[in-house]
Amino acid sequence: MRDLFIKDWAWKLFSLFLAVAIWLTVHRILQPETVSPTDAVTKFTYENMSVLVVSSVADVSLYHVSPAAVKVTVSGPPEVMDRLQASQVRALVDLTNTMDDMAPISILTPPEVTLLKVEPQMVSVIPPAKH
Repeated sequence: MRDLFIKDWAWKLFSLFLAVAIWLTVHRILQPETVSPTDAVTKFTYENMSVLVVSSVADVSLYHVSPAAVKVTVSGPPEVMDRLQASQVRALVDLTNTMDDMAPISILTPPEVTLLKVEPQMVSVIPPAKH
């Protein structure tokens, strides 16, 4: 029984080394490449996106915002970003619950699209002139 392990030990060690090397090579070929999260994301910036005013009470056509356009940066998986249309990303100012001079901008995006940045984040609300 002792000869089973001791006899030709160099060849047995070499065979074990070759078996491990072959297994690692096959395993690496069959295993899909892992993609880091930063590689799997595409960024896109809309430079001149119009800001829409939303209100449940007032006639929004009478209200104006300044600036009237914002810069929006979004990101998402490449396959989603390839199909993304500018009309699918919207910049809104909601005046439903407030009539302040300054209002935050809300960005609506499709699923799997993430908002990265809005410039500026607030706009001035200009109410209609009183007669």
